[in-house]
Amino acid sequence: MLYLLVAHLAMALGAPALVSVLGRKAFLVMALAPASAAVYALSWTTRVMDGVHPTEVTQWVPGLGLELAFRMDTLSWLMLLLVGGVGALVLVYCSAYFSPTASGLGRFGAVLTAFAGAMVGLVTADDMLLLFIFWELTTVFSYLLIGHYADRKASRRAAMQAIIVTTAGGLAMLVGVVILGVQGGTFRLSEIIADPPTGGAVTAAIVCLLAGAASKAALIPLHFWLPAAMAAPTPVSAYLHAAAMVKAGVYLVARFAPAYSDTTVWRTIVIVLGVGTLLVGGYRALRQHDLKLVLAFGTVSQLGLIVLLVGLGTRSAALAGLAMIGAHAMFKASLFLVVGVVDAATGTRDLRRLTGVGRALPLTALAGALATASMIGLPPLAGYVAKEAALEALLHGEGPTWVDAVVLVGVVVGSMFTVAYGLRFFWGAFATKKHVAAAVARANEHVRLNATGKQLVAQRGAGLPLPDEAPIDPARIHRQPALLVWPALVLALLGLAAALVPHFGENLLAPYADTYPAGEPGHLTLWAGLTPALGLTVLILAVGALLFWQRKAVEQFQASLWTGPEADRTYRRIMRRLDEVAADVTAVTQRGSLPFYLGAILVVLVVGPGLLMFIGGQWPEQVKAWDRPAQIAAVAAICVASILAARSRRRLKAVILVGIAGYGNAMLFLLHGAPDLALTQVLVETITLVVMVLVLRRLPPYFSNRPLATSRWVRLVLGVAVGVVMMGFALTVPLARVASPISLDFPAEAFIHGYGKNIVNVTLVDIRAWDTMGEISVLLVAATGVASLVFLRTRSGEILRERNATSSGAASPGIWANEEDPGAALRRRGVDEATAEGKQPRMLVWLSAGRTLAPQRRSVIFEVVTRVLFHSMIVFAIFLLFSGHNAPGGGFAAGLVVGIALIVRYLAGGRYELGEAAPVHPGLLLGTGLFLSVGVGLIGLVMGGSVLQSVAIDLTLPLVGTIHLVTSLFFDIGVFLVVVGLVLDILRTLGAEIDRHGEAAAREDAGPMEAMEPDQIGGGRR
Repeated sequence: MLYLLVAHLAMALGAPALVSVLGRKAFLVMALAPASAAVYALSWTTRVMDGVHPTEVTQWVPGLGLELAFRMDTLSWLMLLLVGGVGALVLVYCSAYFSPTASGLGRFGAVLTAFAGAMVGLVTADDMLLLFIFWELTTVFSYLLIGHYADRKASRRAAMQAIIVTTAGGLAMLVGVVILGVQGGTFRLSEIIADPPTGGAVTAAIVCLLAGAASKAALIPLHFWLPAAMAAPTPVSAYLHAAAMVKAGVYLVARFAPAYSDTTVWRTIVIVLGVGTLLVGGYRALRQHDLKLVLAFGTVSQLGLIVLLVGLGTRSAALAGLAMIGAHAMFKASLFLVVGVVDAATGTRDLRRLTGVGRALPLTALAGALATASMIGLPPLAGYVAKEAALEALLHGEGPTWVDAVVLVGVVVGSMFTVAYGLRFFWGAFATKKHVAAAVARANEHVRLNATGKQLVAQRGAGLPLPDEAPIDPARIHRQPALLVWPALVLALLGLAAALVPHFGENLLAPYADTYPAGEPGHLTLWAGLTPALGLTVLILAVGALLFWQRKAVEQFQASLWTGPEADRTYRRIMRRLDEVAADVTAVTQRGSLPFYLGAILVVLVVGPGLLMFIGGQWPEQVKAWDRPAQIAAVAAICVASILAARSRRRLKAVILVGIAGYGNAMLFLLHGAPDLALTQVLVETITLVVMVLVLRRLPPYFSNRPLATSRWVRLVLGVAVGVVMMGFALTVPLARVASPISLDFPAEAFIHGYGKNIVNVTLVDIRAWDTMGEISVLLVAATGVASLVFLRTRSGEILRERNATSSGAASPGIWANEEDPGAALRRRGVDEATAEGKQPRMLVWLSAGRTLAPQRRSVIFEVVTRVLFHSMIVFAIFLLFSGHNAPGGGFAAGLVVGIALIVRYLAGGRYELGEAAPVHPGLLLGTGLFLSVGVGLIGLVMGGSVLQSVAIDLTLPLVGTIHLVTSLFFDIGVFLVVVGLVLDILRTLGAEIDRHGEAAAREDAGPMEAMEPDQIGGGRR
């Protein structure tokens, strides 16, 4: 069964390519995927009848107990056959339905094939969580299919409506699944059904499951999304709303009915929703004039009947329900396909305009006649056999007498509606009508065809028929290709063939019906004699025919009644109110203030978990204040810096104070014997401080122009409260532990399996390497986002080299040359004196691109110090990189050291000096680092281990000796490159690029594209 899913996935992925090569004929190839599912089901027919249920289990996430478990019993066999068979015929139908020049066929074919695969997984899944995944996949794919005509507002609205309703039901179903799995001790579906858990929680789970089924099966009051979904292409309606998506809800009811149909809450919900949906759908179908809407509301009605039968809880009703599932899939899919043929041949689906279609399209009329006869329950067709079995089962109900009577009356009345709208459908689609009414009935006023514009409104007001409401000309009806006609005819003939061998169907379906808890076994037969069920059938057909004969009177009677609140309008009204409430809440909570957001989060932390901790937390009996007096000094520095930062009005002051608090934390790490953490903290704080200062250049110096004394105290109080709560967590959380921490094994694991003595570094590159992989991926995304927001020029950005800067002589003596230079005369004094004496002034070049800066921006001392320290810092970073596996250091710390070295070069020599120091694009470093980390992870797999597992390699080199090499070193090099690339990208964006923006803004004559032009530099000799 897993191979069937793989086949559907491969076909869905290849669908766009197939369409690009074969055009619409590619649908014939796509049909092979669902056809394979039908063939697979047929190949197991005999063994399934004998009680052999194939099962496949593949471990997915063993640590969490997740597995890909599939099982095919009788119910799954039936659903797999319908999903595969009808799906294959619908895809064949698509090959002739769409125009050869239609757009989006590749996407449509891929999504439809993927939907078929999701249904295959749904009906065969034996794990409830896996079933839920496929359930939600059908929701997403149906949204895409219903909204295929994305340029039409009706399609977009219908798709959104469908996904909102079914997703809400899916979430409710998930709650039920989780409750059942927890209460039952397993998520294996077959085990839950065999030994169902009980209790109050399970009752809530039953309600949640039925809520999910009601949303998918379009039961009241959630039925309105299905008629609206008729905005989808006809093949979608034929498949999703006849044989697949809506049957998922039916399948869910049928799957859990053997376990819970004997509970009161189950029977109550099933009976109310089933009978109510049957009657509402049938009644509404009598009012429609669009053929697809007649079938849509008819589908709603039939789904109510099927859910009632499979959920009632008796063996005979279950057998009738299973037979009705098969019959409904055949006749309703056939009828939808017939509507597509009629629409393509005539250009309309309005039954008031259609006339003479049956004579022009005899084969289509034959398919429609057979399918309609099966729907209304005429012998010898599958619908008749199933409905007879249903009436017989309801006549011998197992519940209270009055409940059985209500159910029977509801089914009889609903079946009368089915006969009436079924005859009305066939008459409207194929009959030759002498008089076709042009007026639109009041009951169908909301269905607007093309009635727009003042002229059409005036014409209607005068009582004249509109152009789009006039009868069609039968002479202009053109025949349709065989591939468009035969799928509907095949389905209709299958309904006839299935009815001729009812005992075979009974032998197939009875094993599952026998798993129900109550009642006598039912039977499927064409002739059971003169029984009460046969009498009810005659009554149903007679009254239904009478309703059809008096259809005008019925329409007028319906139009005269008060309709009450319609579900569709109620839904739209609720959604509008929800939007308004969301807008009001957003206006209050999303104020665009980061301090407000952070404050709200911290307040919740203090009031919620903090309050619970102080009330019911377990506190240690003794608390040691400190280990050594130096810790008091570090804590005092942190506290003072934090308080002053909370009260600060100047941004720069606050940043520096926060940095001091960070350095204080580094001191605490060092005093606690964690040099690795202390080193990393110092490096991170240094880079953060520089980055914040770079950002502050584009922000006002003060947080606010007002003193805001009150807000200072609020920040201070909140900060103190959060600090106290976090200290409390540090004391209470260790006492709440119920299991030994896994970190106890880290020292041994790091040395034995990671081949290193530095536990922190080995944890990053080996034990928790997947976490590190995710973190460096986030760093890459963050760097890309920052650069994309700041760069005005090409995102890749040129590497600013000193040789590329343009010179303009004394008129523009360097970057930031537009600033006043009070020391210019003093600086030129020595140069002027040497020139007067005829000597060449001595000017040493400490930094390659130092001359690109304006003289007043340069510092000889800073340049000399940078020249001395830069290479030493690079060497130190390399030392940290290679020694980090057994000593403090590692790729992250080494990357930060290189980043600080680049920051020093940038601060001393400007953006061109940054380009000279690192003439490489940061994106190359980021990508290479991530690629290297991923590639190294595959070495362990190649060596027979797992991904990212460290492998030790011992090499003996002449003159060097034995080298002990661990593959995680290369993972660390990848981390190193990512960190260096991130810092370089930040310097190029928040540093160099913002410099360009600032210089352009500082020039009075700067144009809007100033920052796009190269720099004008000049200056001293080299």
